[in-house]
Amino acid sequence: MKFFFLKRLSTHVFLAIIVVVMLLSLSTLGLLTISQNISSSGTITTVNVGVFSDSQCTQPLSTINWGSVSPGSTVSRTVYIKNTGGLPLTLSMSTSSWNPVTAGDFMAITWNRENAVLNAGDSVSAELVLTVDSDITEVTAFSVNIIISGTG
Repeated sequence: MKFFFLKRLSTHVFLAIIVVVMLLSLSTLGLLTISQNISSSGTITTVNVGVFSDSQCTQPLSTINWGSVSPGSTVSRTVYIKNTGGLPLTLSMSTSSWNPVTAGDFMAITWNRENAVLNAGDSVSAELVLTVDSDITEVTAFSVNIIISGTG
C-alpha cells in the first residue's frame, strides 16, 4: 500500500512537471512568433516633378498606404515620377515629420532613383522601400511625409 501511494504521487508529480514544461515551451514559442502589425501612411510632397500611380502618368499620387507592416519587414511600392518642367532634373527623396517621432528611429524609406537625371517631359518608375527594424517597440501606427524633388 505504501508503494502504491508513492507510485501514484510520482506519477502526479511527473505529469505536473510535463504540464509545466509544455506551458513554458508554448509561452516561449508564443513570444518568438508574436508579430505586431503597424498601420501606416505616407504623404507625398513634390518639388518640380509629378508623382503618379500609373505608368502613363495620368493618376496623380499624393499618399502611399504602406498597409499593415510588421517588425523586421520591408514593404515596397512602385510610383512613377515625371519631369513636368523644361530642363533636365536630378531626383532626390527625403522624409520628414515622422509621427510619432520615434518611428523614424526604427523605420527608413529609401528608393532606387536617388541622383538619377530625368530629362524634360520624361517619366520613370521608382521603387520606394519602407524598412522596419525588428526591434521596434511602442509604435502601433505612424505617418510620414515623403518629399520627392527634382533640381536643375
